[in-house]
This record gives sequence, structure tokens and C-alpha cells, in this order.
Amino acid sequence: MVGTNNKVEDSYAEDLQSHFSNMATTNTDVSEKNSIVSLEIAMEVHKVIPPPPKSTLAKFKTKLKETLFPDDPLRQFKGQTLGRKIILGFQYIFPMLQWAPNYNLKLFKSDIIAGLTIASLAIPQGISYAKLANLPPLLGLYSSFVPPIVYAILGSSRDVAVGPTAIASLLLGSMLTEVVSPNQPLLYLQLSLTATFFAGIFETLLGFLRLGFIIDFLSKPTLIGFMAGSAVIVSLQQLKLLLGIVNFTKKAALVPVMTSVFQRRDEWSWQTILMGFFFLSFLLVARHVSLRKPKLFWVSAIAPLTSVLLSTLFIFAFKGQNHDISIIGSLKGGVNPFSFNMLKFHSSHTTAAIKVGLVAGIVSLTEGIAVGRTFAAMKNYKVDGNKEMIAIGLMNVVGSCSSCYFTTGAFSRSAVNHNAGGKTSFSNIVMALTVMVTLLFLMPLFHYTPNVVLGAIIVSAVIGLIDIPAVYLVWTIDKIDFLICTCAFIGVIFISVPGGLAIAIGISILKVLLQTTRPKTVILGNIPGTDIYRDLHHYKDAIRVPGFLILSIEAPVNFANTNYLVERITRWIEEEEEKEGQGEKGGLEFVVIDLSGVSTIDATGISLLTELKKVTDNRDMEFVLVNPVGEVVEKLVRANQVHKFMCGDHLFLTVGEAIVSLSSKVKDGGLNHV
Repeated sequence: MVGTNNKVEDSYAEDLQSHFSNMATTNTDVSEKNSIVSLEIAMEVHKVIPPPPKSTLAKFKTKLKETLFPDDPLRQFKGQTLGRKIILGFQYIFPMLQWAPNYNLKLFKSDIIAGLTIASLAIPQGISYAKLANLPPLLGLYSSFVPPIVYAILGSSRDVAVGPTAIASLLLGSMLTEVVSPNQPLLYLQLSLTATFFAGIFETLLGFLRLGFIIDFLSKPTLIGFMAGSAVIVSLQQLKLLLGIVNFTKKAALVPVMTSVFQRRDEWSWQTILMGFFFLSFLLVARHVSLRKPKLFWVSAIAPLTSVLLSTLFIFAFKGQNHDISIIGSLKGGVNPFSFNMLKFHSSHTTAAIKVGLVAGIVSLTEGIAVGRTFAAMKNYKVDGNKEMIAIGLMNVVGSCSSCYFTTGAFSRSAVNHNAGGKTSFSNIVMALTVMVTLLFLMPLFHYTPNVVLGAIIVSAVIGLIDIPAVYLVWTIDKIDFLICTCAFIGVIFISVPGGLAIAIGISILKVLLQTTRPKTVILGNIPGTDIYRDLHHYKDAIRVPGFLILSIEAPVNFANTNYLVERITRWIEEEEEKEGQGEKGGLEFVVIDLSGVSTIDATGISLLTELKKVTDNRDMEFVLVNPVGEVVEKLVRANQVHKFMCGDHLFLTVGEAIVSLSSKVKDGGLNHV
């Protein structure tokens, strides 16, 4: 194999020499002359120059703009009259004003149908999710009344339907029970509202300060594993309701939950189990029908409310509450009471409420924005992430002052809204008004609603969060991402919901750090017959250029990876010397570093280049840089290192130009080291 490689390199050298000699030939026909002209053009070496000078303030402004304002939100105001700017300003702050002027009867009919449909889902879900968060059922309905109205005014999505979600409810319930027991209902309610308030403040600030990139630390694999684990834990916790257990653990982890289930077998109720199995089967069948035939979306949309109505009538008719089937009980009617006076800002538990608010706020914000972007992509319109953060944040701030807990864009409701033909966010207002009517006039009807049906509704809702095809896709694409996904899933199940999330985020950050501290560096070879140079291990046709070590750094160079790059590149040089007979004459003569992939470099990174220059100088080799971006060249100038690289043949625009130019310097007019 070594002999074969040498023959290939010999052939490459002969071809290159022949290429040079052919260029010098003058007795050629017209076509050959044209070929020579094109080759001479290809031989032209382009000079690398520093970028135009720019002040530090100007560079800071540019970087700040690209970091915080990549969408350039003020560009729509350019060239507009004062009156038009005022109108655009109000439309920017209140997206509702963008579609309201063109609203018509056709859109109204679509939104009415969609709003009523999602209300039929929101009412039973609201009651169920409030129970999941260990809160009074009324808070679930309150959270489906005020926040949707706020979102309809401030939100930029046409399809998002807001309300409490299973994940946020689980986070609130699991994290707060570690601090205060639900057996202290007033204190528990006060801390829930306080956590919601701080979550809203945090979300709003993220939007105003345009710091949405923070939530990007929740990568897709992290969310897939976290959602699946949360769905499993939520479902297992509903065994309390599905089995009729009265004394159940407050911990949200697999072992405590299953231990509690089997230790309380004496509390199992066969009547409750039978009813739970029937309605859970009904809900799952309805969901399956809607998934198989999207036109029948309404089947799964009305199934929860249908289950509530049927089970309530059954319990009322047969006095089920006297046969070990627990019911919701009396619910007070009326709309949301004012609750700002219940927020705890000066309590020993305030710190815990802030912690819960930050964690649940980030998760619910990520969920809401993901839902909005999903449906926006389906309908080919744009959702402003910063506006969404402000809208979700403000509706939580307002909600915390009106007896609401965490709300965000709910995927199940949004899917129903989309399938029901909702055209604008007015469908949220229709849903809210329907919930208001329910709060005012229909609450007595839920007195006999069995808790087991609420558990079945939760299980049927969260089971869709277990996305097996997405997990398989992550496994296929990236095994490290699959590890992150798995750790999030296992962490949520066996440790806790916030613990699993923290582990997944930690591994994600570790992955980023590893990619930063151990950047990819590859050896390049020439694709025969071209001036293209590619990774030798990727392109099998690529061959080594004798006498040259061509390396490509494919990551930013900074203090975190400089030492690694020096050691790795030095080892490559030593390996090349060993192959060529421990540095004997005719061995490695040029080390070429392709900087195309180095988007940025810091002061420590500049020392990498000077260190490698010393290493090659000590070995009588020439060190060459290729295609550095403007920032690299500028920092070389500022570091007074430019004379080392920009004088003579040490800096080239492309690898091909570097090879052709440097090859002409080889003694005897050829490649005598071959």
C-alpha cells in the first residue's frame, strides 16, 4: 500500500512539473494558447489585504446589533412618514392591530368555530391540569380566561391557543411540594401565584432585552427526552386517581410513585379502576381516530368534555360518590378574583418561588415558542420570538394578579385550533369568553365529576409527548445527542423533573465545551485534475501533495483550544518527519494552515500562529496561512505579527494558489524531494 501511495505521489509530481513546462511552451496552436491563458489566469496569486479600518465603537455596534437585533426590527420604519411610523409602532407593540383592520365576517365565522372547539378541550384540561399542580380546579379555568385575552392582543401567532400545560403544571407541583405541603393550601396557592409572577417578569425581560438565545440551551434532544420523561411521570402520578388511592406520595419520581402504588393496594377501588379504564380507552381511541384521519380532529377535541359530561351524569344518577368513587365536589362560580395581594415578596419561601418561576418559566417559554414556530412554518408566516416572549411573560404577570398560574402556548389546544380552521388569535378570545360563561353559570354542573376521569384526560393528553420517531431520528443523526436525550428521560424518571432537566442541560453544555476545546482539524489533499483540496479521510480520491502538510482548522480559535491546537499540529509535523526519515533532506518543507473555517480569533489564538511559526522555523520549514477572514488579518496587524505572515510567500487567498506558488520555490525547478 505504501508503494502504491508513493507511485500516486510520483505521478502527481510529474503531472505538476508537466503542467509548469506546458505553460512555458510557445509553439502551440490557438486552442493550446487559450488553454495556457486560462492556466496563467489560474496561476495568478491574489494578495490578501486587511479589512477596511473600523473604530472599536463601530465594531461593537455591529456585533451588538447582530447579537440582539438579527431581524433588524426598525427597518420597517425607514423612509416612512411620521404618521405611518406611529401606526407601525402601535402595530409592532400590539400585533392584534395588524389583522384587526382587515377582519371580516368570514374570518369571524372560522374563529368562532375554532374558539368553541378549543374551549371544549380547555375546560376539562384546565380542571385536570390544576389538579396535577395540586391547585384548586378553579385555577385551571381562571388560567384559561384572562391569559388568552392578553395573548390575543400581544401575541404574534395566529394559531397558538394558550392555557395551562401538563409540563408546567408538573414542574410547579413537583418543585413546590419540596418546599411546602399542599396540606397548607393558602401558603401553597400564594407561592404558586408568586412563582407565576416571577416567571412572567423573567420571560418579559428576556423579550425586552432580546435575550431569547438563552432558551436555545434547551436543545431539541433535551426537550424530546425531558417531555417523554415528564409524560411518563405525569401518567404514573395519575395512578392515584385511576386506582382510587387516597394517600399518595407527593414526589415526582418512578421509585416513590410505584412504591406508593403497591403499598396502598388496600385503597384500590375496583369501581374507580373500571370507570378509569373505560374512559381512558375512549379517549385514546378518539385520539387515534383523529391522528389517522385529520379531518376528524373534532373527535379527539370534544372527547374530554364528552367524558366529563357522561361520567358526571353517571355518578349523579347512580350515586357513585357513595361507592368509593371520589368526585370534585362543590366549585364556586364567578370570574377571576384579584390576587395581587396574595403574592409573597417578603417571605422565607420567596427564594423558592423565584427558583420555581425561573425553571418553569424557561420550560413553558420554550414550549410556547416552539408551538408558535411549528404552526407558522406550516402556514408560511413569521412568528417574532421576542414578541412571543413578551406576550407570554405579560400574560403570566397579569395572570398572577388575577388568580392564574403558569400559562403558555399549549400544543394540543393549538393543534385543535389549527385543525378547526382558526384564522387569527381572536379564537383565543372566543375560548376565553366561553370559559367565562362556564365560570359564571355552569360550575354547579361539575360537582359530581369524578376525579378518575380527570386523571384519564391527563394521561390521554400527555401520551402524545412521547415521540418515539423523534428519538429514533436523534439516534440516527448524532449519538451524543441521543445520550443527552436519554439522560434527560432517565433523570426525569428516576431523580426529579428539574433534576433531569439540569442533567440534560449540563451534558449539552459539556458537549459545546468539548467542541470548543477540541476543535476539528483535518489533513487536506488535492482532488486530481482540480485546484480543490478536501479532507483525506472524507474524499478517498484526494491525494497528498509531496512536501506539504496541509491542515484545516474548522472552528474559532480562542484561549480554550490554543494549547490543544499547538500540540495536535506539532504532533502531525513530527509524524510527517518520521514518515520521511526523521527530517532528512527531501522531507516535509511546507506547513499550510487553511483558516477558512476560523470565523474568529482572540489574543491567545494569535499566539497559536506565532508559536507554530517558531516550531516550523526550528525545523527549517515554511509556515503558510491560507484564506484568513478579515478579523484574523486585522488582529495580526494589531498584534504587530503581520510582518511574519504578510511579507513574502506566507499568506495566500486559496490553498491552490499557495501550493502552486510554493512549488516554484523547490530547488532544481522540480519536486526533488519526491
